[in-house]
Amino acid sequence: MRILYFTRDYTSHDYRFLAKLTETGYEVYYLRLERRGHSLEDRPLPGGVRIVPWAGGQKPFRWRDFPTLLTDLKRVIRAVKPDVIQAGPLQTTAFLVALSGFRRLVSMSWGYDLLIDADRNLLWRWVTRYTLRRSAAMVGDCNTIQQRASFFGMPAARIVAFPWGVDLRHFSPASPPAARPFTLLSARGWEPIYGIDLIARAFVQAGRDCPALRLIMLGNGSQAARLRQIFMQGDVLERVTFPGQVSYADLPRYYRMADLYLSASHSDGTSISLLEAMACGRPVLVSDISGNREWVTAGDNGWLFPDGNADALATTILHAFKQREHLPEMGRAARSLAEARADWEKNFPQLFKAYEITRRQ
Repeated sequence: MRILYFTRDYTSHDYRFLAKLTETGYEVYYLRLERRGHSLEDRPLPGGVRIVPWAGGQKPFRWRDFPTLLTDLKRVIRAVKPDVIQAGPLQTTAFLVALSGFRRLVSMSWGYDLLIDADRNLLWRWVTRYTLRRSAAMVGDCNTIQQRASFFGMPAARIVAFPWGVDLRHFSPASPPAARPFTLLSARGWEPIYGIDLIARAFVQAGRDCPALRLIMLGNGSQAARLRQIFMQGDVLERVTFPGQVSYADLPRYYRMADLYLSASHSDGTSISLLEAMACGRPVLVSDISGNREWVTAGDNGWLFPDGNADALATTILHAFKQREHLPEMGRAARSLAEARADWEKNFPQLFKAYEITRRQ
C-alpha cells in the first residue's frame, strides 16, 4: 500500500505516526504544507519515509498560494499514485486533498481545527463541511472530536476515534528529587489558546500565600514578553525556571521533577502533554473543558478548574500543596489510567480501521 501523509508542519505527532507507518512495510510518502519559524520536533524524519518535493513546505502557509499549491498537489497525486492520503488539519491540508478530487482521503483532526477553527466564520464552517463530506474516513483523538465531526455532517460509521497515546516506556514514573521545593510544571506552548497567562497570574497569586512554590515553564511562543512581565510585576520571577524548548529525550526528566502538572488550555482534544504527565505518574490540574474531562477525575488523578478562572486555579494549587501527602497515590492512579487507555503501541492500530473504511467508499 502507498500512503501519502500530508501534514501542516513537522511535529512530534507526525514523527510518531510516520515512524509506526514505516514499520508496517507500506510505502510512506511525506508532504509538508509549511515550515514555520521555530522547530516543533527535534528528531529527523523516520528512516524509510520518502519526502515529496513540491511547491509547499519551505515557508509559512499563505492563502494566496492556495491555487498554486492545489495545482501542484494534483501533480503529486498523479506521480505518487497513493492508495490512501492521510491529511490534516481539516481546513488546510485535508481541504486541499478534498478539492483535488482524490477519493480515498482519511482526514485527521488535530483538535483545534474542529474545536476552534471550524467556528471562525461562515466560510470556515463551509470548508469544514466540504472537507468532511469528501473524506472517506476521519480520525480523531477523543469523543469530543467525534461529536464535533458528526455535528458537521460526518457519518458516525466513518469516524475512527482513539487516543493517540504516548510511549509508556519513555514516559514512566520515578520519584522526584528529595528535599526540594513544591514544583509545578507547565508544558504547553506560550500561545493564547493554551491560557498560558492564566498559569502565570495564578502562580503569582498562589505564590503570595505559599513562598515554597516553584514553577517550571517549558516551551516558548508569542506570549514570552507578557509572561515575564506578569512574573516580574508579581515579584516571583526568581521562582520560575525557563528551560526553553526541551527535546523529546529530556521531557520525562522534567515531568519527574514536578509534583503537579498544570494546563490552562482553552481548547483541547486529548492533550498529549497531559497523557505524558500522567504516564510519568504525576497528578494533574487542568482546565475544565470537554477533552480534559475524558481523562481527569477530581480527587482521583488530579483536579479540574473552571476554564479561564485564574483565581480558581490559584486556589486549587494551594489545595494541592496542602494535600501533598496524597499526591503520590493520585500519581499512581494517573499512571494506571495511562496504562489502560493511553498506550500508543496498543492504540495506533486503530488507524487501520480508517484505511479499511476507504476501501468501501
